Amino acid sequence: MKDDNLIWYKVLDDVNDLAENRVITVFAGTTEICLTHFKGKISALTNKCPHQGGPLGEGSIEKGYLRCPWHGWDFHPCTGNSPGSHDDGLESYPVEINGKEVFVGITPIPPHEDTVSDVMVQTMINWGITSVFGMVGHSNLGFADAMRRASEKDQMKFYGIRHEGAASFAASAYAKLTGRPAACFAIAGPGSTNMFTGLWDAKVDRAPVLALTGQVATQVVGTGNFQEIDLCKAFQTVADFNHYVQSNSQHAELMSLAIKHSLFKKDVAHLTFPDEVQVQKADGISPQTPDQRVCEPKVLPSPSALNRAIELLKGKKRPVIIVGHGAKFNMPAIIELAERLNCPVLTTFKGKGLISDSHPLAGGVLGRSGTPIASYLMNESDCLLVIGASFSNHTGITPKKPTIQIDIDPLALAKFHKVDVPVWGEISLTINELMQYIHLIGETEDQRIEIAERWEIWRMEKNKRMKEYHNQGLSSIMVFNALNRLAPENAVMTVDVGNNAYSFGRYYESKNNTFLMSGYLGSIGFALPAAMGAYAAVKHTRPIIAVAGDGGFCQYLAEVTTLVKYDMPVKIILLNNNELGKISKEQRFSRFPVWKTHLVNPDFSEYANSCGALGIKVTKPEQLGEAMQKVFAHEGPALLEIHTDAKLL
Repeated sequence: MKDDNLIWYKVLDDVNDLAENRVITVFAGTTEICLTHFKGKISALTNKCPHQGGPLGEGSIEKGYLRCPWHGWDFHPCTGNSPGSHDDGLESYPVEINGKEVFVGITPIPPHEDTVSDVMVQTMINWGITSVFGMVGHSNLGFADAMRRASEKDQMKFYGIRHEGAASFAASAYAKLTGRPAACFAIAGPGSTNMFTGLWDAKVDRAPVLALTGQVATQVVGTGNFQEIDLCKAFQTVADFNHYVQSNSQHAELMSLAIKHSLFKKDVAHLTFPDEVQVQKADGISPQTPDQRVCEPKVLPSPSALNRAIELLKGKKRPVIIVGHGAKFNMPAIIELAERLNCPVLTTFKGKGLISDSHPLAGGVLGRSGTPIASYLMNESDCLLVIGASFSNHTGITPKKPTIQIDIDPLALAKFHKVDVPVWGEISLTINELMQYIHLIGETEDQRIEIAERWEIWRMEKNKRMKEYHNQGLSSIMVFNALNRLAPENAVMTVDVGNNAYSFGRYYESKNNTFLMSGYLGSIGFALPAAMGAYAAVKHTRPIIAVAGDGGFCQYLAEVTTLVKYDMPVKIILLNNNELGKISKEQRFSRFPVWKTHLVNPDFSEYANSCGALGIKVTKPEQLGEAMQKVFAHEGPALLEIHTDAKLL
């Protein structure tokens, strides 16, 4: 090679592989080259047309000129000059042929200089956002490249998904599990709009999520450019913090504020980056950290609210505690209070698993997805202490009992109707304050024996239902009875929407499990992408189980390949009844004919196998136990397809 100042890359093993009057695309390191063969000469030109960036290596040589495949502009195939003395010719590179091998010389790429994207990515990392779910595309390449550099330093993990809706659901589930934000990432236009459902799931369930979107170049904004959408306007309903990153923005500050809003308001924050801003040099901008930028949410209840709560509890013999998802990170203090009061702890469906059903004070799930144990204990109580719950219709907390409500969110207090004593405060601190005065309440009845009796009655009823079988598929109770016996005790379990979820809430007895679901939004398709978010949060420290029906699972069917790609050992329990069973049930209940709820499904077990996961199918009750054991024992991702009877819930 003649020029020692160049780096020479072999781009072709055999010069004869490029025929006369042909062009191809090759790479010299990271430089994309259009390699041409014209009049016996091999030449190397930049692969980007100077007008619209058309890939010249996909063009052709016609009438002695290299023609751009996008808009037909001509260039000389050896020199790159434009005919007619235009000044829009192509850059050319030196070529050397050594034997049959073809080499192209490239000027060494100077050391990387930090860009705006680098600064913002490092700010994310400093704030603890190290998991990103998304899809790389043409309008977010600069920011993606910054994440690549962080990933290569093991500072961040990027999960490339198959649909941006799965990315936002995964980020939502990550936040629900940890209380911390993850990020979802998309291109402009359709990639961004695909994220909306998962972002709304996060918003209504108060899960902190950071949404990052690419945008077309600023110079073409407003011209109706390809995939141009006013993303700030589009996101204004879902994002609490929603801003356009400009060339002269305070870039690190914008990222810090986005994360801070998301984290402390438990909401969605959105930033969108035009193409040219993503690669703009940082010019001395430094990443920010949360140091001296955050405070602990130590909101103490007012003395008057505490006094009223104690007064209401005085003389009560059968208090009951009801906890919702908002109490997720405060259960040790709540269980300590329950043990002092000898009272049952019931949960909402979203709060399932916050107390193990094996605890002697656990009363199970209350409401439509719950058990007769919980409703009985609520009805027999003389006072309710509701903590971190929203009083949704689904839960059915009675307004007929004297009620104390504790929540860190003042807007959640007495949201739907009056409560006797609303107490605003951080939950654990408030419980600790209550415990200081618990001696003033007096003795309560020990309800443990009665709780155990109600569980025994319910288990007898479940055993009766276990015997129902009409040779049309397994009943849901068979599935969840097997899950009770065989699921790992500390599994994180993600649950979809539909009859499978109702049956899960009713029949599965939680151990040391954590449950994630699409709560207020109630979005079908949640379970599989949520399992990916859960895996990103806990990695291999806890098993992950996704419970889904065939309708929900098909929404993000392709994400099985994502499980395989990243070796996520998620176990999918798929109840397949070839029907949108919950909708059929609602149609019957509303006296409508059942219509358009039948589903035509693939062989899900074979599909899983074709993706590289383990797939097993069960059609008979006697197959279930062994098949489920095989799935849980498998080291990688696995799917258990169970044919179920839509009428046996």
